[in-house]
Amino acid sequence: MKKISIIEGKLSKKCLPEYLSVEATAPAREFHKTLPEYRKTPLANLKNLAKELGVKGIYVKDESKRFGLNAFKALGGSYAISKIAENEDDPSKAVYVTATDGNHGRGVAWAAMKLGARAEIFMPVGSMECRAEAIRSIGDSKVEITDMNYDDAVRFAADYAKKNGYHFVQDTGSEDYEEIPNYITQGYSTMAFEAAKQLESLGVEKPSHLFLQAGVGSMAGGVLGFFAHYYKKNPPITTVCEPWQVACIYESIKSGNDGPTNVGGFPKTIMAGLNCGEPNPFTWPVLRDFASFAAKCGDDVTRIGMKTLAHPLGDDPAVVSGESGAVGLGLLYILCTDPAYAEYKNLLGIDENSEILIFSTEGDTDPEGYKEIVNGEEA
Repeated sequence: MKKISIIEGKLSKKCLPEYLSVEATAPAREFHKTLPEYRKTPLANLKNLAKELGVKGIYVKDESKRFGLNAFKALGGSYAISKIAENEDDPSKAVYVTATDGNHGRGVAWAAMKLGARAEIFMPVGSMECRAEAIRSIGDSKVEITDMNYDDAVRFAADYAKKNGYHFVQDTGSEDYEEIPNYITQGYSTMAFEAAKQLESLGVEKPSHLFLQAGVGSMAGGVLGFFAHYYKKNPPITTVCEPWQVACIYESIKSGNDGPTNVGGFPKTIMAGLNCGEPNPFTWPVLRDFASFAAKCGDDVTRIGMKTLAHPLGDDPAVVSGESGAVGLGLLYILCTDPAYAEYKNLLGIDENSEILIFSTEGDTDPEGYKEIVNGEEA
């Protein structure tokens, strides 16, 4: 059996921050439209897969097409850096620092380059060299793969930026670091707004189910918070998906505490962008109060998602989805095809009337690894 565990969320619906409302996030959308590279990313309508899985609709937002960067992350980094630059006499002289598993750092480097500035990026131990090289190829970017886990790399980058008078641009926060992470989270809402409008153009008033993967939970919390505002009367049934080895949102919900629960150590997962052990304290309350379910999934789950999207049925469009992008689709596929998980499928209320929205947040950010998985015989 595949490694899957699903628990129910609190659904107290208490904490719905105003900064994630449709109105409050509008400036981020307007900023993105000023970028020459801006295009709405495709929403893949997987009609044949939906029929095979016995649901009404499956829609996958393909963020591999975002800004030519192969991932969604620049939506947040570019907006935050634009807000920082508003207060700079000469934005080209600034230095932007962050920690990353790959996609966020690439987005920060790209946004810095557009201002003529430079970025310094720190990556956790075990990061793929190909992802580091992808960042180095953008502008004047310095990249270092450290011997620290992700969360310690974040703390190191924050101290490094402070000591050198640089700007720290991170999608998770702390007691004295809130404004920039919240700008980043607002930036992520652009893809949620696009998806809602694309669904409406297909005659889908709202998705019944939403699958969101989480690392620190900034994307998941930002998108869920936005949709809780957008579909205020009846938000989608939302499942937060994480790697089995490092499921800090799952463990936080399971604990029953108001505050988050951290996962330490050096966990290994192919879902590199989700290999984060400490929830963002500013999006955690949204996930605590509005996530219907939390799921922790073994790496084989995302492999199945990657292969399913790469090899579509009939005239369904193919979606190039990387290890951190496909876990939601993989989970859905297993729940709908493996009788061993029928109890979970029933728990989530997935049936012939379900219209399901999934965000594929990255493409083949590890090209060789991607080819090996999607062309291999085993998931």
